[in-house]
Amino acid sequence: MKELAGRLAAVDPDAGAAVSVIAYFDRLAESRAGLEALVRGAAVLAGCPARLVDPDRRVRLRVEPDGRRADDGGDPDPGWPGAPLTPGGPSALWLERAAGDGPSVVDAVILERAAAAVRSVLDRTRGRVPAPQADDPALVETVLDADAPLPARLYAARRLGLGGTGPAALVRAVAVADGPPLIVADGQPPPATGRAGVGPAVAVADLPRSWAAARTALRFASDGRLPGPGGRTVVHADELGGVALLADLVVPGAEPAPDVRAVEAAAADAPWMLRTLEAVASTASLRAAAAEVSVHHSTLQDRLTHAEHLLGWPVRTPQGRFRLQVALTMRHLMKHQ
Repeated sequence: MKELAGRLAAVDPDAGAAVSVIAYFDRLAESRAGLEALVRGAAVLAGCPARLVDPDRRVRLRVEPDGRRADDGGDPDPGWPGAPLTPGGPSALWLERAAGDGPSVVDAVILERAAAAVRSVLDRTRGRVPAPQADDPALVETVLDADAPLPARLYAARRLGLGGTGPAALVRAVAVADGPPLIVADGQPPPATGRAGVGPAVAVADLPRSWAAARTALRFASDGRLPGPGGRTVVHADELGGVALLADLVVPGAEPAPDVRAVEAAAADAPWMLRTLEAVASTASLRAAAAEVSVHHSTLQDRLTHAEHLLGWPVRTPQGRFRLQVALTMRHLMKHQ
């Protein structure tokens, strides 16, 4: 190929340069070069900055003609020569060359060959997904591991298609009961997978912190069958506030608190007891609690009189209701370690 390029250059410099470009990107493709190497090759060969923009996969990469990476958050100029990565889509590889009569023959070949190689890398490493996905358990585990070195976590994040700058780059860790951890973009709802805890929105480097908070939030989630704090199957760590500190107090094997033992004893006394106490703790009024358990208001009053006798404290006062909420939450945490 090198000899052919030399012969063509003697006759037609553009043709010789085009053949050299083809050979260059073929070598990069054979060596499974990454995105930065491909964009760098386009910039160096074209003698102008090259920019890769793929909003669907959250990729933005820019390289100067001297090979230095210099990302910025600006939008490509529609007048620049470019090669789309998908037909009619916003993803493209651009050469930051002033608009003129269109790209030269060499520029056109650079864009065509580089874009083809970029498409191959994106499909191989990120797939065609609209947002960060936990499609590689090993990489996800590395990104969430607080003990893993930061460079290793950032490398794994890039492999998963995470990163970038600005609010759109924020992500959340999601802990799912009996399932692998997930990572979702901020604002993207977690998948409907039953019990789940959602961590706070953070930059990629802080995902271990979001993961720790997500696992705590999962402990507060109900499975939809048994009563739980608020009866929520998906709990966001952001919404727990100081209540999250209870998770540190209720640890595996610990002796239940006296109030938790009192709730357990009351629950064993009557089949309606636990559901009634949960309704009183999670609704705004006793009438709302009566409607929640489908009984008349006077029937609820009779039940609560019996419950208060078993518990040893009133549940119809603000202080007693708060005490009941704490006891029920601690009981729930004991069952969800």
